[in-house]
Amino acid sequence: MEEDNCIFCKIVNNQIPCSKIFENEKIMAFLDLSPVNKGHALVIPKEHHKDLLDMPEATLSELTKAAKKVAKAVVKATKADGFNIGQNNGKAAGQIVFHFHLHVIPRFENDGLVPWPQGKYEEGEMDRLAKEISSIL
Repeated sequence: MEEDNCIFCKIVNNQIPCSKIFENEKIMAFLDLSPVNKGHALVIPKEHHKDLLDMPEATLSELTKAAKKVAKAVVKATKADGFNIGQNNGKAAGQIVFHFHLHVIPRFENDGLVPWPQGKYEEGEMDRLAKEISSIL
């Protein structure tokens, strides 16, 4: 299923150019136009799926395998000290393009990026929330 105004679908269909670094029958990867660090890549399914919850498990499995290959190549090519894999679901989580994609971001010692802040639970709150989530699963 393709979305008419989806920039990633247009990239898959060669309507918009990209700096492609990987492609197989189901998956494509290319460099991000606005990289966090140089070498920042996006790994996408060729089929349109808006987010993680919309992704078929078989496609997600293929995408994860491709992301591992891409990450290994990005780290080697950029001589990175590590890498982050990021994925946003929904506007509130920072998703801008509503076509599932994984970010592979090379990381370097002292690159100035910091992990997100960590919060705390009130007394008993963690156990209550764990039980609620478990009951939904």
